[in-house]
Amino acid sequence: MYHFFKRILDLVVAMVLMVVFLPVWLIVPLLVVLTSKGPVLYKHRRLGKDGKEFDMYKFRSMVVDADEILHKKDKQLLKKFKNLDWKLEAKDDPRITPLGRVLRALTIDEFPQLYNVLKGDMSMVGPRAYLKLELKEQMKKYPKVARLGKDVVSVKPGITGLWQVSGRNEITFDKRLALDAEYARTISLWNDLIILLKTPKAMISKW
Repeated sequence: MYHFFKRILDLVVAMVLMVVFLPVWLIVPLLVVLTSKGPVLYKHRRLGKDGKEFDMYKFRSMVVDADEILHKKDKQLLKKFKNLDWKLEAKDDPRITPLGRVLRALTIDEFPQLYNVLKGDMSMVGPRAYLKLELKEQMKKYPKVARLGKDVVSVKPGITGLWQVSGRNEITFDKRLALDAEYARTISLWNDLIILLKTPKAMISKW
């Protein structure tokens, strides 16, 4: 019963947000095309429910060869990226375009994930959609939380979630994984609604 009503909630919220933010869908693609070379959308393979990979979409906020720069061309950047738990501050990441910095600061780059929700790959609320290699390497780095990986991929990943409303990038990977696992073990519509209501404040605090 929970999964049925959660799916209804996902569809309703995703469609409402797509309509409310229609200007974003019209303006952002145009700005991306005008300010940098490459496609409007960026897709990346992420882990979904039961560990099955899917293509997650975002508005492109980086140069087109961003992954190649990170993994093949700039070893120092890759080292820093991994040392910081597979993330970089936007101001320290040379791959991000000027427009991309704005999109990321406002969390607008993640809007296309609403399409992932409509497809059923993601939910509005859930754990972070991790990279397969990221989860594998990070669980080696943090062996005490390695057992939580199975909990995290037992449910659909979400656009927002418990860790996003608990500090976002300010918390370390092990704490983030623990929060994601806690969400997966205690799923309920009530928890989903609370997280959804807390998300706007968490987004604004990032600005």
